[in-house]
Amino acid sequence: MTVPVIGVLALQGDVREHVAALTGVGAQARPVRRPEELDAVDGLVIPGGESTTISKLTDIFELREPIDKRIAAGLPVYGSCAGMIMLAAEVLDGRPDQRGFAGIEMTVRRNAFGRQVDSFEAPVALAGVDGGPFHAVFIRAPWVERVGAGVDVLGEVTDGPAAGRIVAVRQGNLVATSFHPELTGDLRLHRYFVDLVRAA
Repeated sequence: MTVPVIGVLALQGDVREHVAALTGVGAQARPVRRPEELDAVDGLVIPGGESTTISKLTDIFELREPIDKRIAAGLPVYGSCAGMIMLAAEVLDGRPDQRGFAGIEMTVRRNAFGRQVDSFEAPVALAGVDGGPFHAVFIRAPWVERVGAGVDVLGEVTDGPAAGRIVAVRQGNLVATSFHPELTGDLRLHRYFVDLVRAA
């Protein structure tokens, strides 16, 4: 596979920014809103946004079962911020009617770093991503409180009151970060995911 086709779940959130970043690292990126569009992709990005809204729209657009099936079949998926929440097996501080895809065996705390006014930027060293620490943008971000045995921790906060909190993980073909690489201009994480899609 020379040019992988990667969809961006285009129900709400940073869709355009992810499409631009994926295109910038050599993928063919396209928005996904319908099951037939999902059928045509080699990988999927679930963008940042509002996780409860994405959850509701996933049902409205009849994408929940198709995405569940593709994940179970090994589809590579990357979730950023709200996308991390959507991939988590367990969500703390979520709404009772909120449902995700439960692809990664982890417990995530929604809005763990605080409200919009508490958004911040910090360097995060990412395992498997060369070139030094990643300049991470956290906006009403979750963090990971627990990971299962099959989950690799790719990155943690190194400084400040949240030092040691897990903010990047991988389980098989699924990757999640609590920050927004699509807002930084640093394409290394998107390149990491595109390489994963090619390998899959």
